[in-house]
Amino acid sequence: MVENLAKAVGGHPALIAWQLDNGIGGNFTEQSFNEDTRRDWHLWLEAKYETVEKLNEQLGLRHWGQIVSDIKQVPMPMAAPSVHNPALVLDWNRFCSDTIVQFIRMQAEVVRSVTPLHPVTTNLRALRHKFDHFDMAEVIDFVSIESTAAIKSRSAELACEIDMLRSLKKDNINSPDDSHGFWVMEQKAGNVSWEDVNSLVRPGVLRMFTYQLISRGADSVLFFRWRQPRFGSEKFHGAVVPHSGRKNGRIYREVAQLGEELKLLAPALQGTKVIPEVCILYTHDNEWTLQLPQQPNKHFHLREHIQLFYSAFHDKNIAVDFARPTEDLSRYRLVIAPSLHLLRGVEADNLKLYVQNGGTLVGTFNTGLVDEHHLAPDTGCPHDLTDLFGLEVGESDMLPPGEENHLTFKGAFPTSHLHPAKLWCDLIEPKECQVLASYSRDFYAGKPALTMNTFGLGKAIYLGTMSHQHFYLDLVTWLRQLCNLHPLLKVPEQIEVSMRQKEGVRIHFLLNHKPTQVRVQFYKPMHDLLTGANIVGNHDLQPHGVLVLGERVESHHETPAAEAPPGEATAAATA
Repeated sequence: MVENLAKAVGGHPALIAWQLDNGIGGNFTEQSFNEDTRRDWHLWLEAKYETVEKLNEQLGLRHWGQIVSDIKQVPMPMAAPSVHNPALVLDWNRFCSDTIVQFIRMQAEVVRSVTPLHPVTTNLRALRHKFDHFDMAEVIDFVSIESTAAIKSRSAELACEIDMLRSLKKDNINSPDDSHGFWVMEQKAGNVSWEDVNSLVRPGVLRMFTYQLISRGADSVLFFRWRQPRFGSEKFHGAVVPHSGRKNGRIYREVAQLGEELKLLAPALQGTKVIPEVCILYTHDNEWTLQLPQQPNKHFHLREHIQLFYSAFHDKNIAVDFARPTEDLSRYRLVIAPSLHLLRGVEADNLKLYVQNGGTLVGTFNTGLVDEHHLAPDTGCPHDLTDLFGLEVGESDMLPPGEENHLTFKGAFPTSHLHPAKLWCDLIEPKECQVLASYSRDFYAGKPALTMNTFGLGKAIYLGTMSHQHFYLDLVTWLRQLCNLHPLLKVPEQIEVSMRQKEGVRIHFLLNHKPTQVRVQFYKPMHDLLTGANIVGNHDLQPHGVLVLGERVESHHETPAAEAPPGEATAAATA
């Protein structure tokens, strides 16, 4: 079928690329339990473990008498009276992921054999479906995404999803326009049709969130839909033009304005990309592990933990990448490793190498509790990282929602609020590390909660608890000084700043997320790429307004923003 389709339209002059499938893994299609799947499952296990003895040992099947004498006896983890072996379920998730990725790989190979000059992609959502998106990104030529701006209003949450997706493919990108970024295959043109309440997107918001995508690396944005369908299940989904087809509506005018503006911006944006100096680590099998039953605290959610860190960087206008722990981390000044509950030996080694060579790593509670086989370590926690952090976690106290401990800080750590310890409190036994904060209540009052250890040329910081958003803002303020990070621009709150750059050029995007006008003050002239004017002094950014500012820099190579901070002398908040 794929080959016939490729041959039928592969020579069409309008063809520039292939989108394989649509929303792969959606609508609960990540797994099936038929006989074909059972056969493939057993073949996958045979390829991984080779012998039944090795499978029994590494999956821990001695527990509860689950030992098998033939790999074909291993069940698919269907509904059962009690919980399945967690290592078995984790492998099942890996198998399903590999199957999905292989399905797209098969299609990619077929269409490339027919049209070798046309790149392939598949549209993705923000690591929402249960397959390894990093693996998928290796199969396709460029990343394309589906935007959720129409159903989410918090800029930090949307920005986090965009940065996650942009980060899936950092190198070897082959897009139709030879750009460095990703494509947006579905930017919702107005409201959606599947929520409980499908509110209208307010005037200016569609334009603003489209610029958010572009500012964070998008090189093409396609709107969904062009025209509202008069039949089918999405008759009332937003579109560029309504059922009547008239081209005089609010959404049409906003999209048309964007089109004219992007004609002006295209030459300046050509060849630019986002170059963060901060990275947050993430792996799919770690998240799958944390979704298994019988967790230490069922109220802990990895995405919420990640968002606390991300929102603090976002609100300080510091760009962030996402990466797997096995990637080359040397490009980053600061790496955040939130709750790597499942930690492979090779991942631990790479984190040590990063710090040894001068990097700064922030690790947290719920790290290194199991290895890749879901086996708890007998050498202390966090697994393979006790020497890196200069400590060992003896016990961990789980707190229900509404119950808190509190933190007491030492030294120069900035505190704008009283900071609670929530959900999870590691009882840390310090070895070589410096104690920065401790618990103030319960039988472990005085025990370390935040530590820092020198390891080689770098520093490893360990945060043994979870707190509220104000703490993470204070933490980022401290890390900025420690790692010599600089915000892109100093602007009022609710103004989001992003930057794309290439040699000698920086392009700043200022987005006003407030429904009211905000005044920004510029201390040196900045060139407005949309109007062609130079801006200096006070400038009033309209409700949901956008500024795109160009800046020339003297450089003979791509220089990260922190090496020559434009924001210190460029703009300041005047509210």
